[in-house]
Amino acid sequence: MHTDSLLIVGGGGHAKVVMDVAKLQADSHRYSLRLADDNLALAGTRLMGLAIIAPIALALAKGGRFHVAIGNNQARAQLNGLCQEAGMESHSLVHPRAIVANSAKVGGGSFVAAGAILAPDADIGLACIINHGAVVDHDCRIGAFSHIAPNATLAGGVTLGERVLIGAGANVLPGVKIGDGCIVGAGAVVLNDLIAGRTYVGTPARCVREN
Repeated sequence: MHTDSLLIVGGGGHAKVVMDVAKLQADSHRYSLRLADDNLALAGTRLMGLAIIAPIALALAKGGRFHVAIGNNQARAQLNGLCQEAGMESHSLVHPRAIVANSAKVGGGSFVAAGAILAPDADIGLACIINHGAVVDHDCRIGAFSHIAPNATLAGGVTLGERVLIGAGANVLPGVKIGDGCIVGAGAVVLNDLIAGRTYVGTPARCVREN
């Protein structure tokens, strides 16, 4: 049982989804919730009933656990590092209506939304987002700071590098490897391995630019 505070970092739309799960867990885990953002205009305003602390640096001195609730992969990685440098411990959040196999692994600071499925031996890295209805099938490997958007499907044995975005409703076929920093557009179908640092869209997915 945790007895410290949990700092939610981020005051946008994704933070609402994260806060919903954090509130469900707060009583059983015995932690108090705090919320911080670097947008000074949000200081003192409320999100999901919690007053926002701004800037984030003001909230770090208290210590405790943290969860970065920001959809942008690069920003999430940077803020995760900032919180760890302050001596805080990352905290993962899994919605009770997600389906997570006993052998699946969820990395520190990762978020698994309602309706998501993590199949046997799926391995989710540090500070990832597995969004609503996303499917991560057996033996998939998801690199740190990646985001699987709502209703996207990774078939068995897919490997993602770090900071990969798989857009809403996209499908990745079995065994495909996707390099660091790739963006796969909404609804795309990925048939083959993807080169790092590029954006792919369409069916089948094709490269449209370097990121």
